[in-house]
Amino acid sequence: MSQLLTQGGSIMGWRTIMISHHAKVSLTAGNLDIQTDTDRFHVPVRDVDILLVQTLQAVVTTSAIAALSEVHAKIIFTGRDGQPICETTGCYPNARTAALVTAQVNWNSTRVANLWTRIVAAKLNNQIAVADMLNADVSSLNDEMDKLELNDETNREAVVARQYFPLLFGDDFSRSDFVPVNAALNYGYSILLSLVDRAIVARGYLTCFGIHHDNAGNAFNLGSDLMEPFRPIIDYWVAQHKILDLTPDIKFGLVRLLELKMVYEDKTETLENVVEKHVVNCLKYLSDETDQVKIGVVVPHEVSDNAINDYV
Repeated sequence: MSQLLTQGGSIMGWRTIMISHHAKVSLTAGNLDIQTDTDRFHVPVRDVDILLVQTLQAVVTTSAIAALSEVHAKIIFTGRDGQPICETTGCYPNARTAALVTAQVNWNSTRVANLWTRIVAAKLNNQIAVADMLNADVSSLNDEMDKLELNDETNREAVVARQYFPLLFGDDFSRSDFVPVNAALNYGYSILLSLVDRAIVARGYLTCFGIHHDNAGNAFNLGSDLMEPFRPIIDYWVAQHKILDLTPDIKFGLVRLLELKMVYEDKTETLENVVEKHVVNCLKYLSDETDQVKIGVVVPHEVSDNAINDYV
């Protein structure tokens, strides 16, 4: 259950807290004490998954940071442009051992290739579904999907992306453009990545060792890999809105997507819960705990835009 409130410049939800204006976040008797100019809130630390600080006018005490880290909650800070700029990552989760890290570095190459193929297939299927729901011609995307090979050796992922985004946002659109749509997409992707990273770290694995992404400067290669099937959900939501600026209501709408209801393994779950279960399934397969893996991440036919209508 998730109840969202908008008061005193803070947007609060069970397991997710977004600070958008001047506030102080401290720790009192196991609770986050959030004090704004007009209100004061108390939230049990154990109920928090993400603290999103999207203002430069907030103070978060070291005791609050330490308490959130102990329960593996993420703290995400945004920069002057409103985009996520850094996040906390626990250094020593209880599950981490030398044997676990050694096993991760030496994951079986066949399993890695199989999993990456399935992840790319799920992402492409979801991109095709999103484009189709937005009444775009998906015939060329389907043609590229049919060419997918083991480990995506021919990089169908990139080929589809070059066709997919113009279908959603116009022929002249490029992911490299400095435009509000890209700012919104990046913001949504950052929230997703933080959830995936949290699930990885909580189980003792390192986020820097990926199965496909291998950028030495990227501390979250594995998270970047495992989040791929979820990206089209962000794309779908953004494509349904005329975004002229990355305003607080746009950010709130993207954060509220964590509550999106979707079917996963024949059960209706929130997006937030599906992310965690997806990560666990992938890690179990890579670590030889199971011989089968299914990427059951499917974009719902309706990604609600009520967050915009209700909270402008």
